Formats: sequence, C-alpha cells, structure tokens
Amino acid sequence: MDSTAKDEMQPALPPGPKWPEQERAEQLARGAALKWASGIFYRPEQLARLGQYRSREVQRTCSLEARIKSVVQSYLEGVKSGVWQLAQALETVQEAREALGQAHGLLRDMAEAIQTLEPLREQVVQHKQLQALSQLLPRLRAVPAAVVHTQILIDAHRLLEAYVSLRELEQLQEETWASLGGLELPVFEGLGPLAEALGQAVEAAVGTAGQLAREDPALLVAAVRVAEVEAGRTTSLEQPPRNWRQRCLRALEEGLERVHFGTPLLPGPGALAEWLEALRVALPAELATAEALIAPCCPPHYKVVQLWAHTLHSGLRRCLQQFLEGPELGATDAFTLLQWALHVYLGPEMMGSLELGPEADVSQLEPLLTLENIEQLEATFVSKVQASMVQWLQKALDGEVAEWGREQEPDTDPSGFYHSPLPAIVLQILEENIRVTSLVSESLQRRVHSMALSELGAFLRSFNDALIRFSRDHLRGEAIAPHYVSYLLAALNHQSALSSSVSVLQPDGVALGALAPVEAALDELQRRICRLVLEALLLELQPLFATLPSRHWLSSPELLDDVCERTACFCRNFWRVRNPAFQMLLAEAERTVVLQYLSALMQRRLVCRGAEERNQAAERMQHDATQLRNLFLDLGLEESVHCAPVLLTLRNLLNLHDLTMLGLEVASLRQQFPDVNEDHVSALLDLRGDVSREQRLAAISSLQDGPQPSPLPGHRALFSLVPAPTPASSSCLLGTCA
Repeated sequence: MDSTAKDEMQPALPPGPKWPEQERAEQLARGAALKWASGIFYRPEQLARLGQYRSREVQRTCSLEARIKSVVQSYLEGVKSGVWQLAQALETVQEAREALGQAHGLLRDMAEAIQTLEPLREQVVQHKQLQALSQLLPRLRAVPAAVVHTQILIDAHRLLEAYVSLRELEQLQEETWASLGGLELPVFEGLGPLAEALGQAVEAAVGTAGQLAREDPALLVAAVRVAEVEAGRTTSLEQPPRNWRQRCLRALEEGLERVHFGTPLLPGPGALAEWLEALRVALPAELATAEALIAPCCPPHYKVVQLWAHTLHSGLRRCLQQFLEGPELGATDAFTLLQWALHVYLGPEMMGSLELGPEADVSQLEPLLTLENIEQLEATFVSKVQASMVQWLQKALDGEVAEWGREQEPDTDPSGFYHSPLPAIVLQILEENIRVTSLVSESLQRRVHSMALSELGAFLRSFNDALIRFSRDHLRGEAIAPHYVSYLLAALNHQSALSSSVSVLQPDGVALGALAPVEAALDELQRRICRLVLEALLLELQPLFATLPSRHWLSSPELLDDVCERTACFCRNFWRVRNPAFQMLLAEAERTVVLQYLSALMQRRLVCRGAEERNQAAERMQHDATQLRNLFLDLGLEESVHCAPVLLTLRNLLNLHDLTMLGLEVASLRQQFPDVNEDHVSALLDLRGDVSREQRLAAISSLQDGPQPSPLPGHRALFSLVPAPTPASSSCLLGTCA
C-alpha cells in the first residue's frame, strides 16, 4: 500500500481547542520581543540599522516556522500510524473471538460424546477387576486358614515363621488392593488383630530379655529380628507405621525396671539398708549379663549395655524419688541412703567397677539424688540425730547428778584423781556422730559438727544449772550431800577433761573459731565450780575471822591456827583435782583466805594503844603471812602465785616508827597494789592509832600525787575486792565523804 492510499485510510483530525500554555507562551514571547526592541532602539543612532534588524528577524521567524511545521507534521504522521494499527488490532481480536466460539462448540459436543462412553468405561474396569479376582481367588480362599495358622505359630512362640506367614498375607492384601483399585475385601479384616498379636508377642519376648538370654536366646533373637525386619518394611496400603523397634526398646526398659524396681519390691520401714545392699549386688550382675548374653542377641545400634545402664539408673532414680515422697526416714535410713547414693553407687563396687565397659558409664547422667533431695536427707538426719543426742546427753547428766547425793566419795582413777565416765560418754556421743558423717559429705559433717557443738553448749549450761541447784539444795538443807565439796571437785575434773579433749570435735577444714562458744561455756563452768567451792570455804572461815583483829589475836596464834587447820581440812582433797585446775583452785583458796584476812583488818575492830601493840600487830601479821605461806606450800601451791606477802607489806606500814616517812610507805603500797584506795589506807592508819590529822591527810594525799600506777604483769586485784567501812564524819579529811 502506497503512502497516498495510506493517507486516505487515515482519518482527518478535527481542529482542537487552543492550549492555555500556547497563549501564555505567545504573551511571554511578545513581552520579550518588546523588551529587546526597546533596548536596541533606545538610542537614535540605532534607528538607521532598523532595516537590517527587520530582515534578520524575518529570516529567523521563517526558520522557526519551518522547524515548527516539520515537528508538527512528524507528530501528526505518528498519530495517524497509531490509529491505523489500533484499527487492525480490533479486526484481529474479532476474528479470534469467532474462532474461540467455534472451538467451545466443538468441546461441548465432545463432552456429550464422552458421557455416552462412561458406562462402557465402568464395564471395562469391572471386567479387569473380575479378571484379577478370578486369578487371585484360589489364594483368597486360603486366607482364613493362613490367619489361623499364623495365630498358632504366634502362640507357639515361632515368631519368625509367624512373621513370614503374616507378610505373605499382607502381600496378598496389597496385590488385591492394587488390582481392585483400592477395594478392601472382608477376608483381610483379621490381619490387623493378627499383626497386633504378633507385635505383642515380640514385645513380651523382648520384655523378658534377661531370662530369655539365659534360657532361650533363639526366641530373643527371633523377636529382635522380626522387629528389625518390620522397621525396614514399606507398604502401599494407607496404614500407620507399627514402630515395633521402638516398642521393643520400650519393652526392654519396662521389663528391666519391673524386675528390679517394681512396686512390690520397694523397701518398707527399716528395710532400706537390705534393699540397697541387694541392689549393690544385683545391678552390676545385671549389667554383666547384658554385656555377655543380651548384647550378642541384638543389633549393635541397640547399644544394649548403655541402654541397660541408663534404664537401671533412671529406674533407680525414679524409685528413690517416690521413696523420698513417702513417710519421713529415720536417721539410720537417711544416712544409709546418702552414703550409698553419693559413694557406693558410683564407686568401684557398683557402676564404677573396672569390669564394666565404658558403655555402662552413668556418671554423666542426672545424679540419683537432686540437691533438694540431699538437703532434705541431711536435714532429716541432723534433726533425728539431734533428738537422740539430746536424750543421750540428758540421760548421762541425770545419771551423774544422781550420784552427787551418795554416801560414798566420787570414784577415782588409778592415779587417785576423781573420775567419772561422763566426759568420755559425752565426747564419744559427739565425736562418733561427727566422724561418721565424714563418710557422706563435708556439708553433712559441717552441719552435724555445728549441731553437736550447739548441743554440747546446751549440755554445759544444763550441767551448770544442775550444779547451782545442787549447791542451793545443800546449803538450804533441803538435800544434804555428805561429800558436797568432793563432788564439786569431781565436776571440776569433768570440766578439765572436756576442755582438754574438746579439740577432737574439730574436723579438718572447719574454721578454728568454731569451738570458741564451747570453750567460753567450759570457762564459765569452771568459774562456777570454783565459785561454789570457795563459797563453801567461806562458810567455814567467816566465823573464825569475825574476831580478827583483837587483843586476843595480838597475844596468841590460836586464831590463825584454827583458820589454817580448817583450811587444810577443807583443801585436803584438792590433790584429787588434775592440773592445771588443781593449782588454780589452790590459788583461789589462798586468795580467798587472804581476802578474808584483809577484810577483817579493814573493819576497825582494833586500835593499837601504843608502840608495843603496834609491834605485836606487825609481828603477828608477819607470823600469819609465814604460816599461810607454809600452809599452801604444803598443800602444793606454787610460791609465785601466793597472795599472803601482802600481809608483809601491811606489816611494814604498821611497824613504821618515823611517821614522816608515812607518805612514802603509802605510796610504796600504792605502787605494789594499784587498787588500794583511801578507805583502805584510812582503816590501816586507824589500826596504828598514832597518826594525827595532818599526818593522815599527808599520807592519804600521797595516793593522789603522781601518775596513776599501771597494774603489774600477772597482778590480780586484792584491795578492790575488800570492802572498807566508810570512815566517820569526824575522820573525813579530804571532803570526799559528802
């Protein structure tokens, strides 16, 4: 088609409306032209060149118009070509629509023809099914008998033959199903129960693997082979997998747990130790059987030994958890279970035996007892042992207290010291309970150690209270003890024995300060016993010191002879007390005698009338100091701890002839005994009877002059324990009485 014909076929475009942009462009162009012209022809000399400018602009205008015309023409040609192509496409679409309508009519006619052939197709299918069924009919008639035969094989534990028969029946079922297009025949309805019966038989055989491995290993092997072959079977029937392998593994676990951890086998109260001992023997034997007899009957991937070890471990763990949820255990059972689970079970006697292979290792599994279980058992053991310990200690204390009122003196050991089994019993009770817990764990040992020390402290307090009641009843006359002091001395030996042996209760790894409360309680008990002994001594001596000093005392030694005799009689059994308590008790007795002597001097019962009486008093005090020194040396007291030399210092104060030296003598007294005070010095000066007011003032003032003396090393207070009566108002010199 030439361009002329093409142009004739293209429709003519009607004139369109004028564009607003075009009008605006024309206005802008006119404005720009006017602006340019006014700029160019602003000066008169430019008007001469107006013709040139006009011809130049005409040429430019023509050029622009030609270019615009060319562009518009090209645009119009493109639009005409597009419109023509759209017209051609419309004709093509209409032709395709007509062709599709014709094809749709043909398909509708073919569908009607196919429907007329559907009965024929069904007849063909039925013919094929009847043909296949006629071929399988002889085999289908034998299915019921084969099912019965297979069941007989199952009942006779001929598992491999039964499985072969079952597989033949199932293959026939698959062929029939495929031939009949998925049609299920009633003759195969018994295969499902038959397969389940065979699976149960296999499961039952594997569940008694331990027994079968010894008596009939062929049956065990057959059961395992059936399960393994079934695991690899594929079927075209829409049946769920039987999972006989998993059922066999589960049966192995359940059978093993049933043998060792069945409900009838759980121990009753008090039978836990026997049950654990039986498991200690049975579990390693079971693992050895698994390794020697059962593992060869199973495929390697069964990992029989590992399965056995893990099953025994988990079953035992679950059994122990159930056991702990029951009634609370006694102390013996709690200790036995802790020691067995933490040490015996993983030890060389059981699961850690060198005879077992690495597959039997259970050390990486969950422990038999959780931390909560261990905490529960330890708390139970500690509470039960504490209750028993309280009873034992109380019984021992009651037996000891019952002997204090006997007519006989306390028993003695071969060395002659007062002796009683009480300390040994107490320490044995505590030490054995602490020592035995080291077989379990450090935490249990620490708890029992702490509890034992607490109970020992409570026992010492009870012992202290019993001594107080014993002394009170004796002194009140409610229960006179014939050998009151002797039993106090025996109690002091008990305290010494406990003090010297309490270190055996300190296990390794426990802080050194753990015994501090017990040691403090023992020190308090020692002070209590000494106080009671000294109170008894005071009751003996106070009537004798009631007349000292006196005129009779100045002239006769009878008064102190009585004191020494009574003291020697009282202290005659002190030698039955072991050192260092013996020396301590003698030192306290000597100190008590000296304190009574000083207290008597401070009572202002005697005032010397002259130098002769002062000399007599000084000589008497020197004689008394010597007599007391010899008395306690004979009793066995070391001379370095004597307090009687204080009497020699006071004797120097009484025997002083130059009263101008009285201040120095008082200062020397203060230097030796820093606890002496004004009342003591005043009472001693009153005993002299020759000290004037001014001299007394000067002597007492010397106590306040100079620095306060520091206590001497090893010095114990004397004068601070000596009460001095307050001087009368007439003798108050320093104004402190007010």
